[in-house]
Amino acid sequence: MIIIPAIDLLRGGCVRLNQGDYGEATFYDKDPVAVAREFEQAGAKRIHIVDLDAAHGDKATNRKTIRKIRKAVSCVIELGGGIRTDDDIEELLDLGIDRLVLGTTFARKPQIVEGWSAHYGSIFVAGIDARDGFVYVSGWEQKTGREDTVLAQQAKKVGASSIIYTNIERDGTLSGPDIDRTNLMAESSGLPVVLSGGIGSPEHVKSVIEDSHKGVTGVIVGKAIYEAAVDLKTLIDTYQGSEGADW
Repeated sequence: MIIIPAIDLLRGGCVRLNQGDYGEATFYDKDPVAVAREFEQAGAKRIHIVDLDAAHGDKATNRKTIRKIRKAVSCVIELGGGIRTDDDIEELLDLGIDRLVLGTTFARKPQIVEGWSAHYGSIFVAGIDARDGFVYVSGWEQKTGREDTVLAQQAKKVGASSIIYTNIERDGTLSGPDIDRTNLMAESSGLPVVLSGGIGSPEHVKSVIEDSHKGVTGVIVGKAIYEAAVDLKTLIDTYQGSEGADW
């Protein structure tokens, strides 16, 4: 199991949202670049970045910060938020980003993702964000009417390397992960699946390790790190295996 720390960027700073609500953003007095270095020093093999401004159409605000993060660490970086066009892909690949997380585009235009996968290779991660089993897009503000398990089945067909599954109701709450629904994503897709949302204690991570489907290969930890509810190095030393993070 890979422990993946998260950096959510809003106006150049580190934030955490509550259930995706931009109106409930908590800003942390931390330099995102320094945070990324701390994550790698703690043993992180992969860092999850969400560009919240880009998700709402502002793709310029955080690019300089993202570039600095890439130069500061050598581990795998996956990034999501506002990736809609070939130009977006080219720009992020030029910055050195390893994996691109596609949420809205995948849900709305899977045929485009299939074409991108054929052209760029296995660099795309399907971001499936759901509430009550239904997928939400555009910064979690729009309900699609599509079931998360159906979209998970489609992910492999379009060439996604893996899935990040987020239960929106758990995200940023520290209330515990949705292991059951994440397991369904793994069963439905046949792809490696990363659980996101709700981690608030070391016991939550332990429960993911013990109760997850074999296809659940990673867990994203965000707010719990910033709120000092968990210690990243201890989590990694205790739970992270020796396997790589190449999916």
